[in-house]
Amino acid sequence: MQLVQLPPDGTPLDLPDARLRYFKHFFSPDEAITYFSLLKETIPWRQDPITVFGKTYDQPRLTALHANNTKPYRYSGISMHPNKMTEELNEIYQRIRRVSNVEYTSVLLNLYRDGKDSNGWHADNEKELGKSPTIASVSFGAERYFHLKHRNLKDARLKLLLHSGSLLLMEGDTQEKWLHQLPKTAQPLQARINLTFRKII
Repeated sequence: MQLVQLPPDGTPLDLPDARLRYFKHFFSPDEAITYFSLLKETIPWRQDPITVFGKTYDQPRLTALHANNTKPYRYSGISMHPNKMTEELNEIYQRIRRVSNVEYTSVLLNLYRDGKDSNGWHADNEKELGKSPTIASVSFGAERYFHLKHRNLKDARLKLLLHSGSLLLMEGDTQEKWLHQLPKTAQPLQARINLTFRKII
């Protein structure tokens, strides 16, 4: 899998059937540390069971859903009902709106406690998100590698290093044509918090 260096200033990466924009320093180092600490301590994290190929086990990460409405979000057999948006989440959302021009309604938060926590191959293409949704992904904490692969083009595979304080916008047909994952790693890593803003219709 090819390691790709995304332009750090939001210039779109040229990919088949996808549009990625990466802002490496979207939040300053001090802001990233502050938001990481606040979210880690104040978000009502939970660990839901998930069933894959007939086997049920605890998800290898902690999650939470917050929204400015009461619409639930369902994925992989899990139904999440949102908590209210917090002051910090609203601050982050308003910053993202300036560059994405999308009015997101919800944010799914993932807490990866160490390198053993992960998220397998999937796409954010649930029917509640509509066709070709834009997903805004914010990272705080430890750097992690993010993998993508095209559903049909076997050679279209890449990995990105997501930095603390960064914003990755997945736009266009990315969710329709590509899959992504955050794999496990044997490296000793500190915790990472990922926020994925989305519009649930």
